[in-house]
Amino acid sequence: MTDPRRFIPRTDAVLADPRLHEATVRLGRTRVKAAVAEAQRRARQGDIAPGEVVAAVLDELSGSGPRRVVNATGVLLHTNLGRAPLSPAAIEAVRAAAGTTDVELDLATGRRGRRGRGALAALARAVPEAGAVHVVNNNAAALVLAATALAQGSEIVVSRGELVEIGDGFRLPDLLASTGARLREVGTTNRTRVADYADAVGPDTGFVLKVHPSNYRIEGFTATPEIAELAGLGVPLVADAGSGLLRPEPALPGEPDAATWLAQGADLVTASGDKLLGGPQCGLLLGRADLIDRLRRHPLARALRVDKLTLAALEATVEGPPPPTALALHADPADLLARATTLAVRLAGKGLAAEAVTSVARVGGGGAPGVELPSAAVALDEWLAEPLRLGEPPVLGRVERGRCLLDLRALAPDDDRILFDAVVAACG
Repeated sequence: MTDPRRFIPRTDAVLADPRLHEATVRLGRTRVKAAVAEAQRRARQGDIAPGEVVAAVLDELSGSGPRRVVNATGVLLHTNLGRAPLSPAAIEAVRAAAGTTDVELDLATGRRGRRGRGALAALARAVPEAGAVHVVNNNAAALVLAATALAQGSEIVVSRGELVEIGDGFRLPDLLASTGARLREVGTTNRTRVADYADAVGPDTGFVLKVHPSNYRIEGFTATPEIAELAGLGVPLVADAGSGLLRPEPALPGEPDAATWLAQGADLVTASGDKLLGGPQCGLLLGRADLIDRLRRHPLARALRVDKLTLAALEATVEGPPPPTALALHADPADLLARATTLAVRLAGKGLAAEAVTSVARVGGGGAPGVELPSAAVALDEWLAEPLRLGEPPVLGRVERGRCLLDLRALAPDDDRILFDAVVAACG
């Protein structure tokens, strides 16, 4: 009998297969060639048939690098899915910035210029209440820089009810203590008054910290001072707004914004760029010019700076058209239901069990806890959740009451065709 290993395709033949062209462009010939060698080894050992070598290569390479995922969970800012998707304007800005750029060059003079001056100028124009602005790589970094520059060896006065865990087991008290600052906890979990802060402020106080509870909610017998009430304590007031709104958002009246807090007396406001702002991951610092200058010139600022791609995406997000997060936040529930109905009818035409239903979406990503956004979804059989998640592209819905719901709140109308094709493929 002929040894089947004789039919294992040669390396050059596999590399010439047109099905590998996209992977070669995306990952490079060296990476693809290594995957081919691994597939050939498996074929020699009898783990796969010789005719399955190309399929094995494609399967291995499909998991290389971040993959686009269709977010039909109904969570607008899904942390596990990278939070805010970038706008077309931001994507184009990133593409342009991927080459050689003037990120630290003043073309007019030919000399070194302020790094990211375009993004910083855009942020300053968006929040004129700030005397100056600075950008670091995330909101936790913004707090670390503030604590290191303003309170190292000193005390940070903070309410016990605001010592939050910010995700993946990281806790705000541990983060701040790592900078060499000491925490002075005041009040109780559910009630803290201005007098509690005032009694704690003294010669050792670096600043008072006010943290917005962006990923939890305390109800009932509660009390917490407003920013304006804490602004006259004689020390800097640092306010962590968290979710990244620069100005008031009518759809989320309970969510704080940087402009309002600065107008009310906050000396420094920190926020995230990849949440409700709808931009890239970064930490925003807005406030008094003298404080921002101290932070910007601190040695730690160099370690926390953002790259040219982030700066480009941030500028385009702040000054460009509304990003996908803003569009999803303001989506009309009636339009969403109409889209879900159209999808369900088309799927039914393929003989599939699908129903358009109303649903509830959420902001997610540590923003607007407890806020429900009316939405619409396509309801499918529960078993479809797994093949949809493992499909190409992966589609993530949510399983609720024995059904797989594909919520449309976080999706653009153009994504409906992708959903339709994915469901048909998953049922095939």
